[in-house]
Amino acid sequence: MRVRLDYGKDGLEVELPDGNVVGVLGLRETTALDRPDEAVRDALRRPIESQPLRDLAKGRRDACIVICDVTRPVPNPVILPQILNELEEAGMSRSDVTILIATGTHRPNLGDELVAMVGQEVVDTCRIVNHICTADEDVRYLGESPNGVPVKLNRHYLDADLKITVGMIEPHFMAGYAGGRKMVMPGVAHLETVQAWHSPRFLEHPNATNGAVQGNPVHEESLAIARMARPDCIVDVALDKAKKIAAVFAGDMEAAWNAGVEFVASHNQSPVSEMVDVVVTTCGGHPLDLTFYQAVKGMVGALPILKRGGTIIVASACTEGVGNAHFHDTLLRIDDIEAFPETIQRDDWTFVPDQWQIEELAKAIRGNRVSLVCEGVPPELAARLFVAPFATVEEAVAEALGRYGEDAKIAVIPKGPYVIPYVDRSLAGVS
Repeated sequence: MRVRLDYGKDGLEVELPDGNVVGVLGLRETTALDRPDEAVRDALRRPIESQPLRDLAKGRRDACIVICDVTRPVPNPVILPQILNELEEAGMSRSDVTILIATGTHRPNLGDELVAMVGQEVVDTCRIVNHICTADEDVRYLGESPNGVPVKLNRHYLDADLKITVGMIEPHFMAGYAGGRKMVMPGVAHLETVQAWHSPRFLEHPNATNGAVQGNPVHEESLAIARMARPDCIVDVALDKAKKIAAVFAGDMEAAWNAGVEFVASHNQSPVSEMVDVVVTTCGGHPLDLTFYQAVKGMVGALPILKRGGTIIVASACTEGVGNAHFHDTLLRIDDIEAFPETIQRDDWTFVPDQWQIEELAKAIRGNRVSLVCEGVPPELAARLFVAPFATVEEAVAEALGRYGEDAKIAVIPKGPYVIPYVDRSLAGVS
């Protein structure tokens, strides 16, 4: 069986044993919009539980548009011109618009990368600022959240007379789904705020996982903080398999996002008839699979259908290596990753930025085996990251079958964390 995995920019064709593969899990078919620019414009003019954007913008002195960073394939070159046109129709000049990149705790986006993200026209006509989570001078303190998280958010966003966020709704391995409130928290939050939000008391909750909204403390805290500095309008999109716009949801931060989540949830959940010994998965291809840090999302996303003691084989290009220095250096210092969630709760532990991703890696590895196929992390380094490096997916599969036997069951998730797998035993025996 030949399967094409989302890997890097070009994909990866792999050959898998037909007799072992019990399912190739994917997104339910959606149709890309023929005129996505018109769809965005119409959504802005007929938003969900909100006034049209141009009405909201009338009389406002300036605007801040928050967008995702390079790790999210949001089609900003389609969306931003429509927003800017509506603002201009309301009498606002582009010189009064700041585009704020919601990097969260990620690196800044600059140069040609920025042009690819937003388009040359936007680069040439708008002020663009990267959120830097450690820049104390760029945040303001708003008080504490209901759960005691100190809330510090970017001043460019807070000081803007009109606040707009632009994102995409996709499964998120901690918060259930991306988009909406996450553009504010953690998108433009200070590291201290993210640190408290990404602590074990939130992340270790069983509902802090892909596709879970009700009872998910990570989602609930993000929403509570975003309400403290609510955007006037959000624009979230859902993408099809080719990462083209399939639907647009604009308007009220909660109502529009909830509508988008309902749409995405109906398309991204994919069943398999039984728990499996091996899951072959990815990190969704470029741009999400730029680093090993991001590849953790593919690993954790496979857990709902993996037998205890099973193997996750993740193919992720990791062309930018392991990830930022905090994540890289901390990971290499750890002796026992399965004990890491308990270690970081000790009184003598000093918080390290991005430690939450190591905590998620620990979830994937706990009692299981993770094999990595990538081009950006040398095998000798990958072996120190608590994963087993392999040159090809086929080699990793052969090794796993040698461990579990010739009757081992394999599931394949070519789009990795964009798909939410689950077991539906009623499918057993259904051709």
